[in-house]
Amino acid sequence: MSRARRVLSIAALVIAGESVFLLPFVLARVFRPTLLEVFDLTNLELGTAYSVYGVVAMAAYFFGGPLADKFPARILLAVALVSTAAGGLVMVTVPSFTTLVMLYAYWGVTTIALFWAPLIRATRQWGGKDEQGRAFGFLDGGRGLLAASMGSIMVLLFAGLLPADSNAATLAEKTDALRRIILVLSGMTFAAAVLVMFAIPHRDPSETAAGEPLSLRGVARVAAMPTVWLQAAIILCAYVGFKAIDDFSLYANQVVGLDEVDAARAGVLSLWIRPFAAVGAGLLADRIGATTMTVSSFTLLALGSLILASGLIGAGMVWVFLLTIVCTSMGIFALRALYFAIMREGKVPLAYTGAAVGLVSVIGYTPDVFMGPLMGYLLDQSPGAAGHQHVYWVVACFALFGLIASWRFARQTSSAR
Repeated sequence: MSRARRVLSIAALVIAGESVFLLPFVLARVFRPTLLEVFDLTNLELGTAYSVYGVVAMAAYFFGGPLADKFPARILLAVALVSTAAGGLVMVTVPSFTTLVMLYAYWGVTTIALFWAPLIRATRQWGGKDEQGRAFGFLDGGRGLLAASMGSIMVLLFAGLLPADSNAATLAEKTDALRRIILVLSGMTFAAAVLVMFAIPHRDPSETAAGEPLSLRGVARVAAMPTVWLQAAIILCAYVGFKAIDDFSLYANQVVGLDEVDAARAGVLSLWIRPFAAVGAGLLADRIGATTMTVSSFTLLALGSLILASGLIGAGMVWVFLLTIVCTSMGIFALRALYFAIMREGKVPLAYTGAAVGLVSVIGYTPDVFMGPLMGYLLDQSPGAAGHQHVYWVVACFALFGLIASWRFARQTSSAR
């Protein structure tokens, strides 16, 4: 593959990899206070919608893996993107809570069963034997750059659609502004589908199971590997930290005292850390080892979470809060670039990449099921600073478990050499 084609291919994977999650997750991450008001939701209700998404995703991860080993990534990715964009046309109507929950269940299928394993497999193939850290660093760093850019544009658009004093905006004005943003995100998701059809190369027949009937044989093979289960634990602990960034903008609003626009900007700041942390971690992983970087990243996540949980940050402490979320975000987004890059160190065969991704994802992404309701419960039961502190105590505990799993993974892979 030519250099230009490789660049175009990874760029398409980056754009697709973030576009598919703009509507289900990035929108709420940046505009959580406004979304709760416009849709008339409590934190627990929004968390319930996320939980339903997560429950559907568990089955979708498992069955999506074998699909990725059998069918071309470009086809699966394009279908997933178009169907996800169609869901935005439902969300723009500001539906009832019941309909919103059904929409998130639908997105659990479109963004996972048809999308996730093909994305990871295509990225692993792009990285080859010696550039797994670079491949996944570029994927998550590029996704982070796109998310941060889109987040900044959304905040500017949102601010431009509201009165100069955003606190004086009526519910109708906020609703109209949010609906316009949803339409923009739907359009971008559809455009990404067109891009992947042209930019993602056809799969080499020697690297596919297309000639075999669809089966779970690959799942059984990778399930016998201890490193696969440790990788699943690493993803689970890292993903708890990632889910907690949904609370950054609300923390800024309710604890630090920022208005809704400035709170959204604080949430976007976290997104801007992602490309630098992910690419840097990926490049370092190819030099010093992905497992070594994983241990370091969990340490950073644990320290940042402990500060947010400690109660040291209060009203008006804007710079302390911003510095803390920068450090915490560095650990979170470094881990996102690493937890699939370690698959090669775990000796997972390329032909069964989809099966391995499906299996580790069933376990690793269970925070999609429990973190939304748990965060909503903690925030609603302890309004104000206390609820946010409880959220980050949970994150700190999982970060410590992640450290232990990373250390065990490192010992397992070193003894297998």
